[in-house]
Amino acid sequence: MQATPMFILYVTNPAASARFYADALSAPVIYEAPDFAMLALGQGARLGLWRTDEVVPRASFAPGGAELDVVVADVPALSAAQEKLAACGVTILQPVTTLDFGHAVTVADPDGHRLRLYVPAAA
Repeated sequence: MQATPMFILYVTNPAASARFYADALSAPVIYEAPDFAMLALGQGARLGLWRTDEVVPRASFAPGGAELDVVVADVPALSAAQEKLAACGVTILQPVTTLDFGHAVTVADPDGHRLRLYVPAAA
């Protein structure tokens, strides 16, 4: 079976979340409806944004209950991404920091989900 990865976050406003992720990840919005939006993340991956009151079957979740991690090319690109996000008024949860797995910045999306951009540590 060949599979294309798709990640779905439950959000209160798919249009606002789509704008956030389109700006944060430079990812095109490829589908948008009142209850759902989808972005192309590259290499076939997709990010779906499903309005919480339309999720079928109903799901239990807490705001900010998910984290999406995205690899960035290098530390200068990571720092530039942090500056861009901060300039857009995004909540920076953790500025560029060195962690066991590499350098990372973590921000909150409009629903409190975490977006972590990181540069993996050299193996």
